[in-house]
Amino acid sequence: MEKDQEKATVYMTSDLSSDGLMKVYQALNWEPAGKVAVKVSTGEAGNTHYLNPELIKELVQSVDGTIIECNTAYGGKRASTEDHLQVAKDHGFTAIADVDIMDAEGSLSLPVPDGQRINENLVGKNLANYGSVLVLSHFKGHAMGGFGGAVKNISIGIASRDGKIWLHSGGTSKTHAWDGEQDAFLESMAEAAKSVSDYFDNGEKMTYINVMNHLSVDCDCDGNPAEPDMHDIGILASHDPVALDKACVDLIYAAEDGASLIERMETRNGIHTLDHAVEMGLGQQEYELVSVD
Repeated sequence: MEKDQEKATVYMTSDLSSDGLMKVYQALNWEPAGKVAVKVSTGEAGNTHYLNPELIKELVQSVDGTIIECNTAYGGKRASTEDHLQVAKDHGFTAIADVDIMDAEGSLSLPVPDGQRINENLVGKNLANYGSVLVLSHFKGHAMGGFGGAVKNISIGIASRDGKIWLHSGGTSKTHAWDGEQDAFLESMAEAAKSVSDYFDNGEKMTYINVMNHLSVDCDCDGNPAEPDMHDIGILASHDPVALDKACVDLIYAAEDGASLIERMETRNGIHTLDHAVEMGLGQQEYELVSVD
């Protein structure tokens, strides 16, 4: 794995098209194993910033992937499996691939042996049906996490509804999601992400792509998100989720029009998630950015 080398490799293209997405994926030279899960956020009803199914269709179908999701903890239109599948259909995802709401029949507990905040991670039960995971994330801001990218997508995104409550509470409650401390929440995400990586052979059966478009300060889970006030950037990919997210964060800081998203990240202490992920051994923040254009 590249995260064991001196620096992780992060591939990038400015081509925000299906062809560009295929190009960065092919640069990863990744061979999926078994049944392939593609972790995508289907987006809350009312949101329009989630990844366009037409953008990801060729890639998803090229790996014969099943789109995986779990129900939400905050209510909304994706809190039940039936409603969530309807949103996935309305947003065009069921037209390009099968969609599996993985916690429809409950949770699977993954161990977190070195966790400082959590000792288990509750994921969608159906995760056990997959041999590898292509993590396809829309990088953007987030009201609680500061930003959402690869690490959030494999922690909160793969957590079951009960698991989301557990992580949001910072590992203090399985019934009340919003009572935890901020840094405890961020650290719980990092620890949960490491448990998922461990489950897939220490990350050997996972790889990651972040799409940097529609860069709102709000998450795709927000049904009424703020309009983006900065330009689209491109598509990045890596075998190291920490390096990938750090490269995206750095590109936001380098952008002349990134002030709103920078403010969102800093006021939520968002980079702390990546710091703790490094401590957990999920990846590293040192990377080499390689253009495939």
